[in-house]
Amino acid sequence: MKIKAYLKPSCGWSNGVRAVMKKHSLAFEDIDIINNRANYAEMVAKSGQPLSPCVEIDGVMLADISGEEVENYLLSNDLVKPSDASAGAVLNAGCSDEEHAKMATKTVRFF
Repeated sequence: MKIKAYLKPSCGWSNGVRAVMKKHSLAFEDIDIINNRANYAEMVAKSGQPLSPCVEIDGVMLADISGEEVENYLLSNDLVKPSDASAGAVLNAGCSDEEHAKMATKTVRFF
């Protein structure tokens, strides 16, 4: 399975996606959309929208998705088996006020 995850370096939603990948021991490409303009542009071009996270699994783009939704997709398509393992993070939560403040000082708007 080839997985490309277009994520922010620090974000509740992005961390939820990472947690699902770790929970199911899935190899994936963690693509930084904040610090690399080309990565953000690629995500927008592929997903047709500017919101993140976006996860591409074997050519299927899941746009503006939470870790919980990614896990549901993987399970419902028999790409992973159910697991009682802890994800180690909340799978369906936005950024905290602290994370927003941190990103506001570093985020570069491209569009």
